[in-house]
Amino acid sequence: MFLVAVVAIIIIFTLSNKKGVVKEVDYNPVLKAEDFSTKITNPYFTLPERGTIYYKGKTQDGVERIEIIITGETKVVNGINTLVYHDKVTLDGELVEDTRDFLAEDKEGNVWYFGEEVDNYEDGVLVDHDGSWLAGTDGAKPGILMKANPIVGETYRQEYYKGKAEDMADVVSITEKLTIGGINYTNCLKTYDYTPLDPEAKEYKFYCKEVGGLVLEEDIVSGDRVEVTGMK
Repeated sequence: MFLVAVVAIIIIFTLSNKKGVVKEVDYNPVLKAEDFSTKITNPYFTLPERGTIYYKGKTQDGVERIEIIITGETKVVNGINTLVYHDKVTLDGELVEDTRDFLAEDKEGNVWYFGEEVDNYEDGVLVDHDGSWLAGTDGAKPGILMKANPIVGETYRQEYYKGKAEDMADVVSITEKLTIGGINYTNCLKTYDYTPLDPEAKEYKFYCKEVGGLVLEEDIVSGDRVEVTGMK
């Protein structure tokens, strides 16, 4: 629980002691537009005003490449101005997902997630928009993508659209050491990401201050790994 200006953001979880099990939820974040900025400066998740971040990994389905594109575009979601975080995923060179995520940072430094517009492709053809949601629409509520001060053992909602988008995260460690692409990283944040909607969707994510973002994603079930390869 924390404060955004004078408005209390009430996030009450009744959780079991086992990871990934949510018994009950009373979740109703109350946010004020003036307490948010599209300048994302969280040390674990710092976004440039413009730029591209590249990821690559060999998965069971093929070679996956991800491009995160920041153009400075913004969008008002649920009354709050957000930064558009454009995420393009290809598999063996073929586009499979094209997503626009909407993010904003509060005065405490927490990065909030206000929804996403998803285009899913098969064989180069747009097939559906599964996974899309927007805070303030059809009961959907924003979540926290990155905490300002992650504490080992805490759990938080990353998104909430009942029955359709309920991603959660547990803080596992803030002292991880990694070597990615020959570069050594220290004191990285490790989270365990999951959703009660799909027991097979479980992964570890590693965020390092040297990059100011995600450097490694490991699928716990398949063993697939996607790593950061560069930025420009």
